[in-house]
Amino acid sequence: MRRAAAWLAIAACTAGLLAGCSRASIHQQESYVFGTRVEVLTWDASEEKSRTAVGEVLREFDRLHRAYHAWQPSELTALNSAIAAGRQHIPVSPELAAMLTDAKAIAATGDELFDPALGTLIALWGFHTDTFVPARPDPAQLAAAIQAHPQMADLRIADNQVTSRNPAVQLDLGGYGKGYALDRAAAILKARGISNALINIGGNVLALGSKGDQPWRVGIQHPREPRPLATLPLRDGEAIGTSGDYQRFFELDGQRYCHLLDPRTGWPAKGTQAVTLLITPRANAGTLSDAASKPVYLGGERWRDYAKRYGIDHALRVDADGKIQVTRALRDRLQFGEGITPSAVID
Repeated sequence: MRRAAAWLAIAACTAGLLAGCSRASIHQQESYVFGTRVEVLTWDASEEKSRTAVGEVLREFDRLHRAYHAWQPSELTALNSAIAAGRQHIPVSPELAAMLTDAKAIAATGDELFDPALGTLIALWGFHTDTFVPARPDPAQLAAAIQAHPQMADLRIADNQVTSRNPAVQLDLGGYGKGYALDRAAAILKARGISNALINIGGNVLALGSKGDQPWRVGIQHPREPRPLATLPLRDGEAIGTSGDYQRFFELDGQRYCHLLDPRTGWPAKGTQAVTLLITPRANAGTLSDAASKPVYLGGERWRDYAKRYGIDHALRVDADGKIQVTRALRDRLQFGEGITPSAVID
């Protein structure tokens, strides 16, 4: 399997997209969490203040990774085991209860196309492992998993307890957790007096403040070429999320099978190479940038309708043929790469 993180090039001196970047003004720390590279940059704060605050952020990322891992022992796997055993009123931490409540609401808004209940299907397709062997699932097992039709609507969450009416529900927060971690990082940095920062978790990016007298500038990765599709300035409180078939996938017999599964069919989605959403400043912008990109990606030709459901005006889609569709609001912010032109600009 090829792993190309949902990369958005960070336009700081380390990415080479802006000149004149002062090393005395920028602080950068990297780590590897959530199965991807994470990077936090701060601007115009002392080395000691930045290092302390970013260190706390990276420790929080590690905590979230361990607490909600989908296949290694965690609170989430313990909950999945209890659901599979048919237990009712399963106690969970207040944090997990809040995350599941939020994820359930996001799923309902998007016709359950964002579906963290699909853990069994994700495992059958081989995406619950760090040592991947490209193979299609056993047809009988796949058919049984599809027929069981697990979805977030099967869950009842109340008083920090979870009950599922469907024992086939197996939770995987991989399409939610990176965005949630962005929001947690922003809260920590603000609490530590960091006003200007850029947080990148494998291509899910959130900006705080600015980079001096310039906005932070990021690049949207081209889904088929090793270069940015476009770049744009990212303003205080904005977040960007991308879902694409180039992020985690394998090829077999000339076919590409990506990790984005369509809950209607149980198969890897087709018809779209990538979607990118820009979330304007609002509560939980990071979470929405991650989770909402799934129904927009899976929505196919209805992608704009799904973006509107989440109050998102800034969106871009690259279809299966490589044609670029972009909303007018986002088009006005973008600088496309050389030779790249959108085929359609829509309201």
